[in-house]
Amino acid sequence: MKTTQDVTVTATHEVLNQPPPLVDYNLFTCDRVLADALDREGAAWAHNQLEEFGSLAGSEEAIRRGFQANEFPPILRTHDRFGHRIDEVEFHPAWHELMRLSVQHGLANLPWADPKPGAHVARAALMLLASQNEAGHTCPVSMTYSAMPALRQQPDLAREWEPRILSTKYDSRSRPAGEKSGALIGMAMTEKQGGSDVRANTTVAEPIGAGEYLITGHKWFWSAPMCDAFLVLAQAPAGLTCFLLPRWTPDGQRNAFHIQRLKQKLGNRSNASSEVEFNGAWARRIGEESRGVPTIIEMVQHTRLDCVIGTASLMRQALVQAIHHARHRKTFGRFLIDQPLMQNVLADLALESEAATVLMMRLARAFDSSERAFARLTTAVAKYWVCKRGPAQVNEALECLGGNGFIEECVMPRLYREAPLNSIWEGSGNVICLDILRAMNKEPDAVASVLSEISQARGADARFDAFVNRLEKDLSTPPEEVAARIIAERIALALQASLLIRHSIAPVSDAFCASRLANDSGHAFGTLPPGTNFPAIIDRAF
Repeated sequence: MKTTQDVTVTATHEVLNQPPPLVDYNLFTCDRVLADALDREGAAWAHNQLEEFGSLAGSEEAIRRGFQANEFPPILRTHDRFGHRIDEVEFHPAWHELMRLSVQHGLANLPWADPKPGAHVARAALMLLASQNEAGHTCPVSMTYSAMPALRQQPDLAREWEPRILSTKYDSRSRPAGEKSGALIGMAMTEKQGGSDVRANTTVAEPIGAGEYLITGHKWFWSAPMCDAFLVLAQAPAGLTCFLLPRWTPDGQRNAFHIQRLKQKLGNRSNASSEVEFNGAWARRIGEESRGVPTIIEMVQHTRLDCVIGTASLMRQALVQAIHHARHRKTFGRFLIDQPLMQNVLADLALESEAATVLMMRLARAFDSSERAFARLTTAVAKYWVCKRGPAQVNEALECLGGNGFIEECVMPRLYREAPLNSIWEGSGNVICLDILRAMNKEPDAVASVLSEISQARGADARFDAFVNRLEKDLSTPPEEVAARIIAERIALALQASLLIRHSIAPVSDAFCASRLANDSGHAFGTLPPGTNFPAIIDRAF
């Protein structure tokens, strides 16, 4: 790890008391929480792969690519120089290198290419590392990974497309998928008039026989438009249906969709998000007509897992940047890391990051072990709570760097802009909380499985026991819709506390219970009670 540099002397002054660049460090080996969770959740076999990937992702070269991919965002080319419609998106070479690295290491397909125990856990850990470097490129990676369960509901399509998805070759060329060494899958559900209410979609699909359709309409968010095919919802004669719409038709022609513009977004700038119109675009049906939402929900479930991973990743990188800065910056005669109030802030940030990581990794194991009921509810709970906590945690970490953290040459502004995205993508807060209520009402086993997981820590901390007792009382009757966010928050906190009590060090679990479960704690980061073992928590974090 490079942590030293020569003092620079200018004509007027010496540059002193500035932290060195944080580059050439291994994102995996410096993360004890992640390494412990990898072993605990059944993917110890992936240590070598994660060490290799962690070293690459933390290299000065890879970090520079992350900056370049955001400094030079994608450009839409609707026509070539001769006037032909091409609808292609042009990316900086840094984007393609980041994509190549992630695809090569299995982030788009590992659990499907090598479905051994712990594969989803190993892939979750890899995604945590990749997103710390640059989060935008993980969008097409995530959708490709998530598309497989939906595709497998149409066996003939799966037979054709699985080999392309299972490839670890990144092929950015715009040509028919059958001519490429690997393929990526995107998704388009949202329309202007509906947002999350996809049943309000007006895009129509006209059957032309043999499971083929022509699609006419639009999508307000066309995610990763450079992909080779897209899962699309449209109104077939029997109702809302899921389709696979490829970039090229079987006869080698460009499909009849037109990208209208690329979105100018708050964050996620390296990734292209667009608006699109379909003018009789050729597509193939996935599943039965009118079963579009149940068909695509398997994809949504996996992308929601990636929302949790993505936010945990941003929180982790923000924490690392804050601790690194505090270790090298002196103020009032002492390093920031030795200042009691800064210790309180850093330890609190570390608690939030560790709680997000352990919950994310436990959730990933549920995808491995087919704990369907547990995964159904916990995915929504974790997606809601972790993604809600991310922006606040990243904001506080940025503040630890002061003005330096507010400058674009620092990674913190990018993390800060990125942080709200995962709370919006695949369902914003209210949509997720309504889904939590739906899961609780329709799947009683889901509540029982989550409470069983939580109860494994009973007897270790009186504050935890009292909190769980109140939660069980709350869940004994169906919650009202107006209380959905309260219930989601309490379930998430109970799950996180249970995991930390069972699997972390005592200072971490004690401080978490004191600050998150007790009623007398402060509401801002840095309000852990006196007597907390701040150094132990910070040292464990990084």
